[in-house]
Amino acid sequence: MDDTPAIDVRPVTEREIPAWIRALKTGFLKPPTVTDEDVADRRTYLDPSRTLAAFDGDRCVATFRSFPQELTAVGGAPVPADGITQVTVSATHRRRGLLTRMMQMDLAAAKERGDVVATLIAAEYPIYGRYGFGPATSVAEWAVDTRRSGVDRRRAGQPEDGGRVELVDAEYVRKVGPGLHDRHRRLQHGVLDRDERWWQVATGALRPPGQKDWAEPFYAVYRAPDGEVEGLVAYRADDKWSDAKQPDNTATVEWLTAVGPAAERALWTYLCSIDWVTTVKSGWRAPDDLLPLLLPDPRAARLTLHTDWLWVRILDVVRALESRSYPGASGALVLEVVDPGGFAGGRYRLEVDGEAVSCTATRADADLTLGVAELASLWLGEESVVRLAALGRVREERAGAGLAADALLRTSRRPWCPDMF
Repeated sequence: MDDTPAIDVRPVTEREIPAWIRALKTGFLKPPTVTDEDVADRRTYLDPSRTLAAFDGDRCVATFRSFPQELTAVGGAPVPADGITQVTVSATHRRRGLLTRMMQMDLAAAKERGDVVATLIAAEYPIYGRYGFGPATSVAEWAVDTRRSGVDRRRAGQPEDGGRVELVDAEYVRKVGPGLHDRHRRLQHGVLDRDERWWQVATGALRPPGQKDWAEPFYAVYRAPDGEVEGLVAYRADDKWSDAKQPDNTATVEWLTAVGPAAERALWTYLCSIDWVTTVKSGWRAPDDLLPLLLPDPRAARLTLHTDWLWVRILDVVRALESRSYPGASGALVLEVVDPGGFAGGRYRLEVDGEAVSCTATRADADLTLGVAELASLWLGEESVVRLAALGRVREERAGAGLAADALLRTSRRPWCPDMF
């Protein structure tokens, strides 16, 4: 018999947080021991009203958490988002609809709050499309052979533009990093906000229980000729030597933030010029990152990862389409949005005339019919309507509507989300 109705899905109480953590660790195949330190740390940032669980009797068998977030739309506007994370269902309770119940509960609350979208990083591709999420950004990583890169190693800290690269400490990063990231996220669509806890953890001022062996990375900033910090990188290096007693070290970038190409060029040149470093691993970068082409020999950068990253679920079509810009585009488009979840379905007319953008409900004939997940993949400019139509995921109701839609929706640079959550 299906005993799903007997399983209680609801927000956790303070008393149930230890059981929730144990189920979370179990779902992610981590040792299920829960310490007082684990509980104390979680209580500093968990919102019990947005921390959902499924209980089979007294046992927590599924977990789900959301938190407030801002996502940068095309053009730089911050959009309120429902960040979803720490989703698990215990192996003993799969295929009972528990994730569906938690997801519906959370998305309904997000819609009621006025969130425009929901976001998540999908551990497995097939799961979240059925809830209206679509892959909205991609991520790439490169490994650079510094010996082949062609970079002039003699002036690593003194870029030709008159700026300079300086090593700094964690305290300085906490001082300048948040402001630099805020500048960056106004320039790059797809980027998320970072709260104070992010900076505390990233610089070692706060060490969650799972990071007891944390060691401080190296930090370097790029200063423009006027002295302003326009780039910041955190990286680590190993200690490896060849059999011939030659250094063969790898520098791994944890994150690199830059607000212009000069800063990017200076920091990548610096990383590729460090003595003893023969390989630079880029960390998570945009799929159209400048990195390979910044090198005199782009073939020195080998692509090691290219995959989907941030997934988005549209909750409010009107606000989503009106929040973004449409650079260089003008025109009108009628979209029939299909949403089995019931949050964003309907027919909408998008009109763009330079900087003037409006989106309204309409009864006019549709130019395109598409699912809400497909709209999410198009919203940040990551995907092409023509490609999705070729895959049978968008239907043209008017000949040529796909090309016209791409002229409105595509962007000159691809969206990028540098963070995991």
